[in-house]
Parts: sequence; structure tokens; C-alpha cells
Amino acid sequence: MLENLKYKIALTLIPNIGDILAKRLVAYCGSVQAVFEEKKSSLEKIPGIGSMHANEVVNHTIFDLAEEEIKFIEKNNIQPLFYLDSNYPKRLTYCEDSPVMLYYKGNVNLNSEKIISIVGTREATEYGKKMCEKLIADLAAHNVLIVSGLAYGIDICAHKSALDSGLPTICTLAHGLDRIYPAIHKLTAQKMLENGGWLTDFTSKTAPDRENFPRRNRIVAGISDATIVIESKKSGGSLITADIANSYNRDVFAFPGRVDDVCSEGCNNLIKQNKAALIQSAADLIYILGWEQKKNIKAPQQKKLFLELSADEELVVNVLKEKDSITIDDMCFVTKLPMSKVSALLLTLEFSGIVKSLPGKAYRLN
Repeated sequence: MLENLKYKIALTLIPNIGDILAKRLVAYCGSVQAVFEEKKSSLEKIPGIGSMHANEVVNHTIFDLAEEEIKFIEKNNIQPLFYLDSNYPKRLTYCEDSPVMLYYKGNVNLNSEKIISIVGTREATEYGKKMCEKLIADLAAHNVLIVSGLAYGIDICAHKSALDSGLPTICTLAHGLDRIYPAIHKLTAQKMLENGGWLTDFTSKTAPDRENFPRRNRIVAGISDATIVIESKKSGGSLITADIANSYNRDVFAFPGRVDDVCSEGCNNLIKQNKAALIQSAADLIYILGWEQKKNIKAPQQKKLFLELSADEELVVNVLKEKDSITIDDMCFVTKLPMSKVSALLLTLEFSGIVKSLPGKAYRLN
């Protein structure tokens, strides 16, 4: 077990091999251990590898670093999550550049039924904090997992509000789990371990360098059903996260602000450019994501014969015809439609008696 973990961690430590190339190596070689046992001449033939990368793969000095990381993991009760493991966050598996390895310290399910990410400016105004607090308080009845980045401003407001509302909350970090940054948020981070946790794809001793934060943001965007931007200036990390979420075909929402407010300029632009849907409350979010409808769903009607379907409904039905059942996440991946759209389509088809819902957010034809 530990030997296999050593190979998994070592794969992430190969210089100049990112997540996409690392996954390609495993796919071509058949297993993570086989990557390091493959001949250099064979590695060179793998698309994107070449002689330079092949040299770095066969250099096994990284195993010493991997073994040190295993000691840190065992000492600090950290859970390593490899992208092929069954407990790896499933939503991230649909993202091409998702981390090969995650390090998690916490006690909540990273595959929870409802997960949202909340991001925003580090210089949050009272308006932004109020919107964040009210949004999360109003979501308390839905047992939503709240994800953010532990930064100043909206991030820390989201975490504190989740704790106050009894909701689980995860912070994604741009450094190793041997530290908390910023240090002023350490007490809040410690409380999160009681109902939530810490998540990163960086090994221990990795400092919170500037270039790590955009990389961290892809986890924020990919691990959730939707990303909510509460306040943002014209540019910044929250807009990067929103762009990544859009590239993953995930729902993005934004709270609007005054047209002359610099802290709302980014949100207003997202809405204006159709990169985010406008929301004003938790009720808007709940309605668009279909959570309330799922909660109060009635028994399906008898299937209507010769029902005229929209193009998107027909797309969903055709996918279901090819499978015994499919989860909503897989349906989003196959159809390339956003989560809220697929959720609404499945609900409509269920009311029409065409689709039947199953445990685990799965569906089949009725």
C-alpha cells in the first residue's frame, strides 16, 4: 500500500510534468508503478513526453522526497487522494487538468450531494459581507458543503458564516498542509476541522507563492456544482475562478452591485458578458439549481405517448437510451450542458413520466 502511494506521490514530483501529462503517462503505461519501470526509449514515444521528459521520469531521486511526504501524511492524519481512487472528488474527474494527487485533512465527504464554492474580493465591503452571511444562513436547511480559499475578505466570511450556520466548509489552499496562510485565519481553519477540512494538491513545505493561487483556483471551481462570486473588482482571483468554472461547464452566479462601485465591477461585468447568472438571494440559487423542486418532488405521471421533446430533452433521453442508468454528473459530462440545465431537464422529464430518479443522483428511463 505504502509502496504504491510512493509511486503516486513521485508521479507528481517529476519536474516539468503537469497533471495532464502525468495522467497520459499512466494511461499509456498501464499503472502508476509501470511509469517508473518503463524503458526510456518507450517513454519517449508517448505523445508530449519526448527525450527531455523521459530523462526526468527515469531519474528516481524523487522517491526520497515521496517517502518524506508519506511520513508527513502519516504523522498528521492526512488522507492522500489519487485521481484514480474511488474516494477522489468525482466532480474533479471531469476536469482535464484536475490534480493527480490531493491531500485532505478533514471529516466531510468531498462527494457530498450539494457543493458550492463562494469567492470574492479580499477587500470586501459591508454589503459584500452581508450578502455572503445571508446567503449561507439561508442555505442552512439544504446541508450544502461550502468551499472557499481561506483568503481575506469574502473567502473567510464564507467559512465563518458556514461555521455559524452549522454547514460543513472546506478551504482549498495554495500551499502544503504543514501551515495555514494567512496565519491570522488559523483559528478559523482549526474550527473547520470539526465540520469540514483543508484541501490542497501541494506537498508539505510548499510556500504560498503567488503563482500557486491560480492553480488552487481550479480546485475551487472544479470540486463544486456552482461558483458564486459575491464581490469582485475588475480583475482578480475570483474572476479567474469564474473563468475556470465556465471552462468546466459549471454554473457561475454573481451578486450585482452599484455601477460605480469598484468592488462590484467584476461581478457586474460577469453578468453583462453572460459569464454568470444574476442572483440576489439563496432563493434564486436554490430555484436555479432545482434543489427545492427535488425536495418536494411528486410521484411521476404516466409516460405520455408521442410527447414532443425539446432538442436538449431529446439529447438527455438519447443518452439514457444507451445506458441502464447515469448520474447527473456523468450526464453533464456527456451532454456538455451545465448542472442547472441538466437538473431542470431531468426534473421536467421525470414529471412527464419519461425518467425515473434513483438513489445517488442517478437516473434511468422509466
